Amino acid sequence: MVAGEPSGDLLGGRLMGELKRQSHGPLKFVGVGGERMIGEGLESLFDMRELSVMGYLEVIPRILGLLARIRETAEAARGLRPDAVITIDSPEFTLRLAARLKGLGAPLIHYVAPQVWAHRPGRAAKIAQYLDHILAMLPFEPPLFEAHGLPCTYVGHAIVEEGAEKGDGPDFRRRHAIPAEAPVIAVLPGSRHGEVARHLPIFGAALGRLAAARSGLRAVVPTVAAVADEVARGTAGWPLETLVVTGADEKYHAFAASQAALAASGTVALELAIAGLPMVIAYKANAVTAWAMRRMLLVPYACLVNLILDRPVVPEFIQQRCRPELLAEAVAGLLDDPEARAAQIGEARRAVEILGLGGASPSARAAEVVLGIIARKAKPGPR
Repeated sequence: MVAGEPSGDLLGGRLMGELKRQSHGPLKFVGVGGERMIGEGLESLFDMRELSVMGYLEVIPRILGLLARIRETAEAARGLRPDAVITIDSPEFTLRLAARLKGLGAPLIHYVAPQVWAHRPGRAAKIAQYLDHILAMLPFEPPLFEAHGLPCTYVGHAIVEEGAEKGDGPDFRRRHAIPAEAPVIAVLPGSRHGEVARHLPIFGAALGRLAAARSGLRAVVPTVAAVADEVARGTAGWPLETLVVTGADEKYHAFAASQAALAASGTVALELAIAGLPMVIAYKANAVTAWAMRRMLLVPYACLVNLILDRPVVPEFIQQRCRPELLAEAVAGLLDDPEARAAQIGEARRAVEILGLGGASPSARAAEVVLGIIARKAKPGPR
């Protein structure tokens, strides 16, 4: 099992737990992962943090190191002769690895379908040449791969398992001495170094505009340990009282204590939708990545809520439109208009219900598929 970043490590850890629960015998896991997967028993070949890069400009300086790790991981897999290889998201690393493992004799399963619906649709035919199965998180993805002969199973989006709706807002305010009547905005600049560096100045300026018109406005910034120090430094000069917190539980408590969110585009939009917190989504990539993506993007929305519903329920401000004055105006609309808040909350809830909220566990469904594939390999038959 191979994951390349914290979100994949979380998926892998949950999948490993379900595989152990559903399996009728002992399992051994070897590969690449982080704390969650190691906690479930993974023997990690190296520190997963070496792989946590995103975007063309970010990858280029580290490409030689990544290629070396791909070779190392492939050699280890061939020596282990596993019953299955499961690669998780991080396609820059994992799909290159899977391509090297073609002919290994073990099913090659990829968890989290590459976003061929968003850009580079030709990848579907290419990866069908070496993958044996894809576990998809979005309901419209399977036909895109099955058209090229690659089996793909929709298992539901793992975000519905994270408990984003279980935050305790009053307790969060009490513990952090936030008055019950104080308006609070949850601010989520991203989990990668480049995202934090690009978004914090813009988000801070937007909050300054909001704070100038609202007495007692507070900001709470849930983040991850890898960038917590950067976030603390970047928010130190913001013109309103700002609290930085880490950990998934604190993030969800912060959501429950807030009236609106300003967030970098990503799966956090689904967490906010599950939590019932109305949001404004923004994103600014570096110039090289933005230039390349403008020529490849095939979809009209960046926010997953909008994409799933196929309409602009959540305000989006991408690249040139990611400006303080526009963000401030959009967030103010959510703070000041109860009807707008309620409308977005209701529509966003529909999106996450489509993704499986309230249904069977995506990890359990994924584990069932994996064990079924391994069983069919043991008893050869039609693919």
